Amino acid sequence: MINEIVLRVKGLHKNFFMHDQNKAIPSASEVSFNVSAGKLTALVGATGSGKSTILKSIYRTYLTTEGSIYYQTAQNQIVDLTRLEEHQVLELRGREIGFVTQFLHCLPRKSTIDIVAQPLYRENLDKQDARDKAKALLSRLRLPKRLWSVSPTTFSGGEKQRVNLARGIISKPRLLLLDEPTASLDPVISDLVLELLSDLKECGCALLAVFHDLGIVNKMADDIIRLTPPVDNGNGQGDK
Repeated sequence: MINEIVLRVKGLHKNFFMHDQNKAIPSASEVSFNVSAGKLTALVGATGSGKSTILKSIYRTYLTTEGSIYYQTAQNQIVDLTRLEEHQVLELRGREIGFVTQFLHCLPRKSTIDIVAQPLYRENLDKQDARDKAKALLSRLRLPKRLWSVSPTTFSGGEKQRVNLARGIISKPRLLLLDEPTASLDPVISDLVLELLSDLKECGCALLAVFHDLGIVNKMADDIIRLTPPVDNGNGQGDK
């Protein structure tokens, strides 16, 4: 349902502990916001304000130090992502929560089409139908057909990013996290990506994104969360 709140972040803190110095370094402090279906929420702030840390905490790549991350599932259950078991997190990643990072991680020797279609394979979609959807998306992103059947390990940064994007959005996740999705792309391809993100919004996907270009933020964001770098108070615990 459009405008339905899908994600509530409440009082999120994330510290990284430096064992050699016996000190906690704050990365994100007292962060709270909501993300709604059919809207793009943008995280903005100076380097060190915790934008990527917040995305990784939601995806559970990082464990939070404090706070709660409430997610409403497709079955209308409210779960705290910070307290789920690992297998529950993996299930949600497979079905409902996507993450487009700045870097493509994939198995070597696996074809680009199969990498992009993998989320649909997990949904037990017919393999040929999944591959056809992958081809259509790669075509829309203008990735040359000669690259579709080979591994993207030797692709350029912009080519890898298009593969990463295609894999992240092909299943139209309920919640999509994006970390600098247009950073390696030229203006023409960036505009194509923004069109795809607009399509996802119209389908009711909730998007939480970090963009380096404030022009894109002003164009695409329905809500803007402004972050400031946390202050280290010098006592080894970080500023709360």
